[in-house]
Parts: sequence; structure tokens; C-alpha cells
Amino acid sequence: MNLPNKITILRVCMIPVFLVFLLIPEIAYGNYIAGGIFVIACLTDALDGYIARKYKLITNFGKFMDPLADKLLVCSALICFVELKLVASWIVIIIISREFIISGFRLIASDNGIVIAASWWGKFKTTSQMIMSILLIVNLDYAVFNILEQIFIYLSLVLTVVSLIDYMIKNKKVLKQ
Repeated sequence: MNLPNKITILRVCMIPVFLVFLLIPEIAYGNYIAGGIFVIACLTDALDGYIARKYKLITNFGKFMDPLADKLLVCSALICFVELKLVASWIVIIIISREFIISGFRLIASDNGIVIAASWWGKFKTTSQMIMSILLIVNLDYAVFNILEQIFIYLSLVLTVVSLIDYMIKNKKVLKQ
């Protein structure tokens, strides 16, 4: 197993630790520790991709597991935000539904020999979701942060829908097959 794949597995292993610190209120400064873990997990996503491309260590395992690890991390956080009453469930349902739709879409495309690369809209969506998540995890109770949280919740929602539409339009030939 190469280094990028080990980093990806590390990211998956960080998720339960992140969840413990986020969801157990008795842990002193748990949300800050959870925020730190989340940031590190996000950075490992960039790191494993960089190493894999630079040193030509791209594997089928990495192609499968890296996006799955990202989805597990973000979806875990989103579900926690519903539990913590930080985000409305309908927003989380839309965001997670998009992830399932695109994953299924990519699977169908792959079966037909088509690779669907991440689009700029998808990258903007992911970045906005990660910023939103960090803001909600740390959950600073100041007006400016509350406003930023709301802005990033709705920005993430809009970019989720836009990126879904973008994928569908750009790859409509996959749907016709």
C-alpha cells in the first residue's frame, strides 16, 4: 500500500475520533478539538492527492477510496449538525442526496468506460462545505460568525444544486446510454 492510500485510510480513521469530540458535550473544548481534527482531515485530502499525482502513485484503490473518504467525512459532519440543531435536516438531505446521485452517476459512467472528473463547481461546493463545517464545528457565538455560518450553509446548498446540474448537463450522454 502506497503513501497516498495510507493517508486516505488515516482520514477515514479520523472520522470516529472527530465524532466523539464533536458529539460528547462533557469533553472540555471538544468542539475545538473536533474542528482541528476536521481541518487536518481536510488537509490530508489535498496532501494524498498531491503526492499521488506528483509521484504517479495513482491506484484504483485511491480512485475509489479518496472520494469515499471525503464523502464519509463531510456527511458525518452534516448528520451531526442536524443532531446538534445547527442545520435544517432538509438542507442536509439535499446535500447528501447530491453525493449519492453523483456517486451513482460516476459508477454508471465508469461501467461505460467514461471517467467523470471533478468540475470547478464541485470543487467550489466542497470548499464551501468544508468552510461551513469548520464554522459550525467551532460554533463561536458571535454575531459575525453566526452570519458567516448562515451564509456558508446556503452557499453550500446553492453550490450543491448548481454542481449537480452542471454534472448532469455536461454528462447527459451517460444518462442516455
